[in-house]
Amino acid sequence: MANWNDPQSRRTGFGASPGLEGADVAGRVGYDMGLRKHMLSIYNYMASGVLLTGIVAMLMANSGMTQVMMGTPLKWLVMLSPLAIVFAMSFGQNRFSAGTLQLMFWGFAALMGASMSTIFLVYTGQSIATTFFATAGAFAGLSLFGYTTKKDLSGFGSFLVMGVIGILIAMVINLFVQSTILQLAISILGVLIFAGLTAYDTQRLKMQYYQLAGTEFAGKAIIMGALSLYLDFINMFQFLLAFLGGRE
Repeated sequence: MANWNDPQSRRTGFGASPGLEGADVAGRVGYDMGLRKHMLSIYNYMASGVLLTGIVAMLMANSGMTQVMMGTPLKWLVMLSPLAIVFAMSFGQNRFSAGTLQLMFWGFAALMGASMSTIFLVYTGQSIATTFFATAGAFAGLSLFGYTTKKDLSGFGSFLVMGVIGILIAMVINLFVQSTILQLAISILGVLIFAGLTAYDTQRLKMQYYQLAGTEFAGKAIIMGALSLYLDFINMFQFLLAFLGGRE
């Protein structure tokens, strides 16, 4: 029978160091706080980017600028510029400073707003709002799962990226065949793939903190992480809107 009241049983064993143990606990607490701050910064940038996109889209749609833009070659510049910025940020992140990446992120979010303003010409305002809040709720749940799960999601990364490539190919094909059934399949698969990427990217960004904590790249990682989650959210919203949204 264990003698839990015996002072001897509460003595530190041979070779143990109370000071070091306390330091380990303090270090772990400090690390956890740093991780939470890192992820919160990513979420703040991501949410601010989505908000900026929404404001620009609504202002352009309500002012009539979207209709004017769609009648000019400017529409191609607005549609393709965000993609160019994403490639520039992805391949040039080691050369750009954190401040430059931040400016590029805000510019990207604003241009995405101009590009997405066209959805107000196609879908009703109520269906856009409903789909947005549904996407926000799904994103929050999926991201929380990715942050808290003990299951390693890294194996799904290659599969999900291949799925994105497959969707892009299918979308190009559907530009010519104009199949309603194919469009519906693309929308459903798009929602599922970017839902998976939301959980995967959240876990990836969390694990990335282990490698980048205290390095000069940590600030850049926050911007690039926000970009990843922004793309997951926006794409999931667009695909969800494609088959749930009520048309004008």
